[in-house]
Amino acid sequence: MAFTPPKPVPKGLWRRTPPAIFPPILGLLGLGLAWRRGASDFGVPGEVVELALGGLTLLALFAALAYAGKVVRRPAVLADDLRILPGYAGVAAAVLCLEQLVSVIAPYAPDQARALFWLALALHLGLLGQLGLLLARAPAQQRRVTPAWHLPWSGLGVTALAALHIGFATLALWLFWIALALSVLIWAVSAEQFRRERMPAPLRPLHAIHLAPMAYMGALAVEMGLAGTATALAVLSGAFALLLVAGARWLLAGGFSPLWAALTFPTASAAGFWLMLGGRAHLAGDLMLVLATMLAVPIAVAILRGWGSGRLATKTGAAVA
Repeated sequence: MAFTPPKPVPKGLWRRTPPAIFPPILGLLGLGLAWRRGASDFGVPGEVVELALGGLTLLALFAALAYAGKVVRRPAVLADDLRILPGYAGVAAAVLCLEQLVSVIAPYAPDQARALFWLALALHLGLLGQLGLLLARAPAQQRRVTPAWHLPWSGLGVTALAALHIGFATLALWLFWIALALSVLIWAVSAEQFRRERMPAPLRPLHAIHLAPMAYMGALAVEMGLAGTATALAVLSGAFALLLVAGARWLLAGGFSPLWAALTFPTASAAGFWLMLGGRAHLAGDLMLVLATMLAVPIAVAILRGWGSGRLATKTGAAVA
């Protein structure tokens, strides 16, 4: 078989923006929101946290603009990206970034936050529709459940948090129960797969994503006054976090890759959730906040530097517009 060299990327701005830039940005936004709750515990001025969130908002919007420019050039590129794991996770994370931004800006600009929410919700529902079509047409092997499925499907919990923060409590409640049901389904299928199959080392960091919906749903339960559900999710997330720490050597055996972004947003979300619980969980939240910061910042810097150099698009197989 003759070797076929890769096709050169046509000239033009943002033709190969990799979706893999979005999971670490999602982690940084979640980290900023967690620091908004925990800054006083470390003597960090709130103004510093808000300034950092402002910078992260600009970063997220710039990344969204760069990817939108790619999709506008060739809309079918979205389906191409969704067919591979880094693209699937990245595109879903892009939508969740917009929904996280709703929570970031809601205290300052509620009207703009509501407008952004409806845009993000429309994009999220459109993404779910696109994924449904791809799943219906894909061969059985490509319909295999992975932890990355939590991002678009269980990620409705992020949508619910955004809805709650702009005053749409009823919508948030409906989205909460839908997201929780989808989370439980994905956890159950993933547990059975883990029992039967062995995940290759480079893909193991994806297991950390299972922590994210526990934290999203838990934070929602706290804010909506569902004390029993919040307690159950606190115990579940705490146990799973300890399992991740105990298995860290196994989890990271494949060495650094862009998939390490899967460690960022779950740990940041867990920190924010535990800080909300108060009591003994508050100390656990402080510890997780430190750990999440130590993970999210260097991982995000490394991945975003790869975006700037062009290596990230090549490593993750990003489609070309």
